[in-house]
Amino acid sequence: MLEKILILLCLSSAAAGQLCKPDASDGYKVRLSIRTALGDQAYMWDKKEMFLFRSTMAYAMRGQFNGQEFDCETNELFIVLWNFPSVSNIIVCEETPRVSFWFVVTSPLNTSNLVDKKNVEEAVRKHRNRINSAFLLTDETLEFDGIPRTLEAPFTPDTPPWLIVFGVVMGTVVAGIIVFIGSSVVQKKRKKNRKTPEDEDSEEEESRGKTVENGAANEGVYNMSFSDDERFTRI
Repeated sequence: MLEKILILLCLSSAAAGQLCKPDASDGYKVRLSIRTALGDQAYMWDKKEMFLFRSTMAYAMRGQFNGQEFDCETNELFIVLWNFPSVSNIIVCEETPRVSFWFVVTSPLNTSNLVDKKNVEEAVRKHRNRINSAFLLTDETLEFDGIPRTLEAPFTPDTPPWLIVFGVVMGTVVAGIIVFIGSSVVQKKRKKNRKTPEDEDSEEEESRGKTVENGAANEGVYNMSFSDDERFTRI
């Protein structure tokens, strides 16, 4: 019985392998830029990393099949049961040393059929952060050709934009008023401190005129104490 199961596994794997090819209608190409993302701490891409990718994709596809399992472990061996396929449903092909490859997803009910490309895209977009974190990468360094990058949540500032604009406008108005008042005060002080020769001459003429008038007024006053008139000296 076990031999028959193994034979079925080999036959199903071979048939599924033929479904994965470049530019497949329901396939996706993946590119990983591990060196770019991690620099000196970059890890080597090997069979273990590929198995991790397939397992991660199996996890992502779990919710697309109404609760049907994508992995099953029995007696320390991954065995594909008729209705409970393993991660072997994630078929990979055309792998290159620069870490790029194609993959397709076979149906858990019939491995000769591929899962629709739309369902795969929805699963990847839904679990994109989990897939990226499994390889310490981002949307820029773990690319799925044909699947748009995850959009970041819109930034919501703590202060409403209208309040910021209102504060800027009010600050500008207040600053303009202060500058206007200060400039008028400075101009008045400069006018007071600034005297032209004509102003000085006019001031001197005014002071001289006042002196002459005061002298003329004094000459018209008769001092009675020094009068020789007998009317004023008679006892």
